[in-house]
Amino acid sequence: MNARILPTRGIHNFRDFGGYASALGGQVRHGWLFRSGQHCNATEADLACVHQLGLDAIIDLRSDSERALYPCARHPAHRAETLFTPGNTLGLQSHVDAGAGVRTAAEAHAAMEELYRNMPFRPILRQTLRLYFQRLVAASGPSLVHCLAGKDRTGLAVALVQHQLGVHPDDIREDYLLTNAVGDAEARIAAGAEAVRANFGADMDDAAVRTLMSVHSDYLDTAFDAIGDIDAYCCDILGLTPAAREDLRAALLS
Repeated sequence: MNARILPTRGIHNFRDFGGYASALGGQVRHGWLFRSGQHCNATEADLACVHQLGLDAIIDLRSDSERALYPCARHPAHRAETLFTPGNTLGLQSHVDAGAGVRTAAEAHAAMEELYRNMPFRPILRQTLRLYFQRLVAASGPSLVHCLAGKDRTGLAVALVQHQLGVHPDDIREDYLLTNAVGDAEARIAAGAEAVRANFGADMDDAAVRTLMSVHSDYLDTAFDAIGDIDAYCCDILGLTPAAREDLRAALLS
C-alpha cells in the first residue's frame, strides 16, 4: 500500500491507482494514473511532489462553487491542462449535504447509499467523466483525477477506469477502501466533522460523522447496482465505444 501513497500533507488521499493485475493480461501502468482530494491547502513540498509526476492533465470533478471556494494551488512551473465541465457535479447533495436529518451511523450509511445510487446519473458529472475517458485514451503523459475530498466522485471515476482495464472487482474494492487508511485520515474526518455539524447540528453522533466522511464497500456496490451493465454505461453515457476501450487498454496496460 505504501508504494501507492504520495507523501503529501496538505493534499488528502493522494495516491497512484495503477499497478493492479488485469484479467486482460499484464497490469495497469504504474506512475500514470493518480487520484486525490483538492489542492487548496497544498504545501510547497506538496506542489513540488505533484510537479515531479510530470502530469499531462488534471481532471477536476468539483462543481463551480467548490472551485471558487477552494482554488487549487499549483507549482510555479505547472503546465498540466485542467479539464472540467462547468456546472454542478454534486447533483442535489454532497457527502456533507447527506448529513441533513442524520443523527446515527445507520442513518448516515443509508444516506450515503442514496447519494451513490444517484451519483452516476448527475448530468454535469457524467460529462466530466466523459472528458476523463477521452483524455485517458489520448493522453501523452500521466493524469490526476480529483474532487473535493477525493473519495466519492473520484472513487466512482477510478472504479470505472479500473473496471475497463480488467482489474479484479476485489482489487477495485480494496483500492476504493484505501481512502479510509491513507494519509492523515483523521485530519480529513475532523475537517468534515466541523462542516457537517455546523450545517446540521452539533448533536450528530461521532460515528455518524465518521460514516459520512469515510467510504464503505456498500456505497460502491450501490453505485454499480444502479448502473447495471457497466460496459454499456461507459459506452452509451460516457462515450467509451468498443474501439475507444481498446485504445484505452492499449495505452494503460503494460
